[in-house]
Amino acid sequence: PPVRRLAFDGATRADFLMPLLEVAQPDRVMPAAGLIAPLRARKSADEIEALQRAAAQADRAMQAAVDACEPGITEAEVAWITEAAFRKDGAQKVEFTLIASGPNGAFPHHHSGSRKLQKGDAVIIDIGASLDGYVSDITRQVFLGEPPAEYLRVYDAVLAANQAGRAAVRPGVAAQEVDRAARGVLTDAGYGEYFVHRTGHGLGMEVHEPPWIMEGNEETLDIGMVFSVEPGVYLPGRFGVRIEDIVVVTETGVRNLTGFQHELVIKA
Repeated sequence: PPVRRLAFDGATRADFLMPLLEVAQPDRVMPAAGLIAPLRARKSADEIEALQRAAAQADRAMQAAVDACEPGITEAEVAWITEAAFRKDGAQKVEFTLIASGPNGAFPHHHSGSRKLQKGDAVIIDIGASLDGYVSDITRQVFLGEPPAEYLRVYDAVLAANQAGRAAVRPGVAAQEVDRAARGVLTDAGYGEYFVHRTGHGLGMEVHEPPWIMEGNEETLDIGMVFSVEPGVYLPGRFGVRIEDIVVVTETGVRNLTGFQHELVIKA
């Protein structure tokens, strides 16, 4: 029978879509984001199990990254060690290995580079990979040496914001309320202007997908939604702190998928 309408997702590759259009010759072509996104945002039990396995793998890779952080090693070398840990553990694809040391940590989307880690550095480790088609994402911190009081104040504030954001998660709550809970803690601590991105994003088959945990998103959270809670503070030219967990909305509230310790790792 003739194809009257063909809807496609925004992530559909052109080399797949164009031949399909030639064969189907639909009367109308339309985006399907409004149809597909809500379905993907609510994960099935099998999908949640897959995301849990991916998160556990990321926890193990995080330990490898933490162990590699020593004065004299470059950010890129830590990233390579972390990628190798992912691959030895069965990851099909390493999505990212962001290692941001010292002042580089003040840029949330830093690319791991040639800077050598030094004693006195705060190091952000943000990593993720794909396992059996589902992705992971986790961020933790390492401090090389004795952390100064100001760094500890920032770390404690970010951790409290992370905890407040996760505590706000439950079915029926608007996504923006999670952002407000986390952001409010940092604002009250005097660091609100240094929290420069949304609190979180959904993930599943992709690293970034709905729901978006940000101001202005009135979409209500539903059972089975999986997303990050990742508040951060970035002090230009000095250091940054970000603590990221992946959570799933449950009938009674929230459950963490990531399991790596929240206590600051200090390597004296």
